[in-house]
Amino acid sequence: MVLRLGTTQTLAWASSYYLPALLAAPLAAELGMAVTHVFGAFTLALVISALVGPAAGRAIDRHGGRAVLLATNLLFAAGLAALGFAQAEWQVWAAWCVVGVAMGSGLYDAAFATLVRLYPVSARNAITGITLIAGFASTVGWPLTQWGLDTLGWRGTCLGWAALHIAVGLPLHRWLPRGRVEEMPAIQVAVSPDSHASTPAATTHTSAGQGVALVLAAVFAIAWFTSTAMAAHLPLLLQAQGLSASTALGVAMLVGPAQVAGRLLEFGFLRRAHPLLSSRFATAGHPLGVLLLALGGPLGGWLFAVMHGMGNGILTIAKGTLPLVVFGAAGYGERQGWLMAPARVAQAFAPVLFGLAMAHWGGRALWLTAGLGLLALALLQGLALHMARRDAVPATTPRPDAPA
Repeated sequence: MVLRLGTTQTLAWASSYYLPALLAAPLAAELGMAVTHVFGAFTLALVISALVGPAAGRAIDRHGGRAVLLATNLLFAAGLAALGFAQAEWQVWAAWCVVGVAMGSGLYDAAFATLVRLYPVSARNAITGITLIAGFASTVGWPLTQWGLDTLGWRGTCLGWAALHIAVGLPLHRWLPRGRVEEMPAIQVAVSPDSHASTPAATTHTSAGQGVALVLAAVFAIAWFTSTAMAAHLPLLLQAQGLSASTALGVAMLVGPAQVAGRLLEFGFLRRAHPLLSSRFATAGHPLGVLLLALGGPLGGWLFAVMHGMGNGILTIAKGTLPLVVFGAAGYGERQGWLMAPARVAQAFAPVLFGLAMAHWGGRALWLTAGLGLLALALLQGLALHMARRDAVPATTPRPDAPA
């Protein structure tokens, strides 16, 4: 299951999220568009994905992930084919709208929800495994896209990715089980972040549960704003910190392997820890890296890449496992869609907003993301204290977020 979904997630990310970086320039040149308009269409796709996410998660909760993921292969294929045949700018925008619907129902959140419905008890390790495989989406996707541009042109590249969704994605998703493999536990439980005790999971239908959901949504939005801003601006940002162009590029290339290293760390040493512990560790990575960069010069740049990348890699897993442990498996897909909607919007506008910050502050713009990271860390620490106090309440005392 991990190999199947890891492969299809690699295909989905490579043919959508990582596509504009290489495709935008030749597409814009042939159609007479501004490159910024191509990225504007991609931003619209990310916003649409945020709007689609809750409905897609609800469908997976009710019917399983097989039908939803099969539909996303068709949507990806249709959107990419439409992009490959586009003759006018409005057609490019329309094609990215279709791809946006596919992204909202076919990327990590949908795969995580599929796993949780199939394996409500043991999904955490499978989620980690999928992120380990799909973490190489850019490593695989960018060379394939560049090869396609060199040999087939940008139109042929789009059509090639569309064909892969039909030839590879559809068969792999057709092999997914139709029903639940593990039985849903009779009582949803969540493990205390600071102990091995088990307590009833919070529910989003209570005021306490809604507060926890808001905290998690804010943390994920901050994390995805920062990771997308760094992905878009890191080489120039490091040069603004005094690193040479070649050194800045080498540092930026280290982020990807560091993300995989972080996921391996989570899978190994942190797999038995509560996700709140690993999330706090990961959230501290970017602010600590910024501090090391400020103090250490070129060496600090390499340390920054390691800390930022490892933290980002662990948080990719935490966005799937933390809501599962806190709230339980029931209704996971729809809840995940709502929790990640602000993160996807933040992701969509991060390159533009952080670019404006760089225009005003230069390299000091890093202190903005460092401050946001400290805010996220404070929110997670407050959540850990809240859960610890909740778990300390005697069993005879009814808790406000306990199920009736």
